[in-house]
Amino acid sequence: MNQLARGTVATRLPARDLERARRFYSEALGLDPVDERPGGLLYRCGGTEFALFASTGASPGTFTQMGWVVEDLDEIMAELRARGVVFEEVDVPGLRTKDGVAEVAGHYPSKSFRGERGAWFRDSEGNLLGIGQPIS
Repeated sequence: MNQLARGTVATRLPARDLERARRFYSEALGLDPVDERPGGLLYRCGGTEFALFASTGASPGTFTQMGWVVEDLDEIMAELRARGVVFEEVDVPGLRTKDGVAEVAGHYPSKSFRGERGAWFRDSEGNLLGIGQPIS
């Protein structure tokens, strides 16, 4: 097995304003960094991690950059909406949301589910984030 296959994967999200991003992740998502260094914040969720890093560039926000798999999509959406998170409405060929939720047929090949209920929102920096609940 090669080194990449044995390695762990972590998402890195750009932030033009790291303090604004910190407030969003704390106030809107209820997440606080587990480590911070000049120019970066590290977060852990469910045994994985992601980082926000200070960047002069910005994400185009045209694709999902990071996503969470949850057991109850409706519950987490209600919680996040109460904190001010606005979910995207999508209407493109093969993907349409209703009240912020899309039914996605199929699932990633490594999982044994028939589909997923998904929702998307943007963080304070324009990064597009997703939440998915597998459908058995």
